[in-house]
Amino acid sequence: MLEIIYQDSWIVAVNKPAGMLVHRSWLDRHETVFVMQTLRDQLGQHVFTVHRLDRPTSGVLLFALSSEVARQLSQQFEQHQLQKTYHAIVRGWLEQAGTLDYPLTEERDKIADKHASEVREPQAAVTHYQPLAKVEMPVPIGRYDSCRYTLMELAPETGRKHQLRRHMSHLRHPIIGDTNHGDLRQNRGAAQHFGISHLMLHASRLTLNHPVTGQALLLEAGLDGVWQQALRHFGWQDQLAELPRTATVTDSEIGEA
Repeated sequence: MLEIIYQDSWIVAVNKPAGMLVHRSWLDRHETVFVMQTLRDQLGQHVFTVHRLDRPTSGVLLFALSSEVARQLSQQFEQHQLQKTYHAIVRGWLEQAGTLDYPLTEERDKIADKHASEVREPQAAVTHYQPLAKVEMPVPIGRYDSCRYTLMELAPETGRKHQLRRHMSHLRHPIIGDTNHGDLRQNRGAAQHFGISHLMLHASRLTLNHPVTGQALLLEAGLDGVWQQALRHFGWQDQLAELPRTATVTDSEIGEA
């Protein structure tokens, strides 16, 4: 069962678990569990995707309940009319807030794009970032006697593939658990010593205007057990209390929405 964080007659939002594909893909032919199909079976009706989260990313994932509403929501995403807030744990200490305006070349898939020859120009990519807390743990990883981590709040203006992961790597503060753009040695150390078993990138909040009613909506997704354990390990209980809590919609609330 997926955790539903909001539902009415036109849209539904879930808290996507880390490691779960949004929908079926021929690139993962052996996978059998997908958010889209699971939600469809859970609701007993068809759902329409309007955006995606990477497989290892957890958090707010929004669906439409009709093709027309899906079209309207897709336009909001394409025109950057929504505000997306993520949280991440990165390697090292990042001391100050800032904005990274660093264009990204579209990443190609090794299988789907193996015969592509067209040279693609870098696309604009902008990410605002804010450090919330930092810690140094007396655990040797690699050539260092200790390891340092920073809890980050990230707000992307654009939606390029793997944008947040690539931008944090560009700043030399890769997200812990990132197998494509991160530090493999740091990932292994975090898993061994702190139980961090997946990518520490969570889509915490999505702010938008309802595509039918125009009502301002704030959708929030709570942190999973891996996240909560890591924050306690690092002494970030105050930050844990301030981050989104799990909010399950009851059957009665669904009927009244």
